[in-house]
Amino acid sequence: MSMEWVILLKTSKKYIQDSEQQGQDFEITAKTERSIRQKSLEEIFGKLKKAGKGNHKTHFSGQGDETNADSRPYQFGDALDKINVTESIRNAQIQHGINDFRLTENDLSVRETEYHTRTSTVLMIDISHSMILYGEDRITPAKNVAMALSELIKRRYPKDTLDIIVFGNDAWSIQVKDLPYLKVGPYHTNTVAGLELAIDILRKKKNPNKQIFMITDGKPTCLKEGGRYYKNSFGLDRKILNKTLNLSAYCKKIGVKITTFMIAQDPYLQKFVREFTEVNNGKAFYTSLKGLGEYIFEDFEKNRRKKMR
Repeated sequence: MSMEWVILLKTSKKYIQDSEQQGQDFEITAKTERSIRQKSLEEIFGKLKKAGKGNHKTHFSGQGDETNADSRPYQFGDALDKINVTESIRNAQIQHGINDFRLTENDLSVRETEYHTRTSTVLMIDISHSMILYGEDRITPAKNVAMALSELIKRRYPKDTLDIIVFGNDAWSIQVKDLPYLKVGPYHTNTVAGLELAIDILRKKKNPNKQIFMITDGKPTCLKEGGRYYKNSFGLDRKILNKTLNLSAYCKKIGVKITTFMIAQDPYLQKFVREFTEVNNGKAFYTSLKGLGEYIFEDFEKNRRKKMR
């Protein structure tokens, strides 16, 4: 946690409580966790307008639960409360004239409605040592984005799910409350372990749409085989890459799209990301740390283009 947050928290007892963990004199409360997520959301995405029940609009029209500006002719079985009265009367006047006004079934028009959908998202955060190499702090923007995304989903899309995992030599799930304390370790990059855990999480979700967001700055450099680690930080190890690409292809097979947010500019690393993305038929963004939040927000919102099944 940054020194700025520590100073802020120590100014109010409402935001801190005595810690039961040895070596810590305080810990943040649930109120503080919400405040931190709120601050991250406002800093990255700006103040967002309150929206509906938390579902996402799609491009598909039909028997949904929110109207749009479009109308269509009435069809047998359409709900009466969906009839566009103004448009229907206008049709009747055009067809029959004002002096002989009558309203027939052919004059009726119904308001189109939009399908809504739910999405399960797994956010993968690279915590390998390279995330703090060369004096550039890449982990802080990544965890700030994760906090903002979780607050966005909680507030605007409560029917969605968001799981956060970190990956280094291994991969494990973390809670949103753990994000302020997230640190980089002396790890290699085991992307395979991260993908395997993400797939396992999504397999248990009942939402119709499932996706993985991966924030990373480097190439896969590690595998775990039979309890032992296989590591190679030099170049692009084909053994490691093939296993990673195979999982990318498997995600495509089960309908899980992967969006990679690449925060490194090395051409050979970007080449790997392009190959990884092509195999999955997913998306990749080559972004600076400054634009990371905006990219993730935009993609999260736009990824609601699937029809519920």
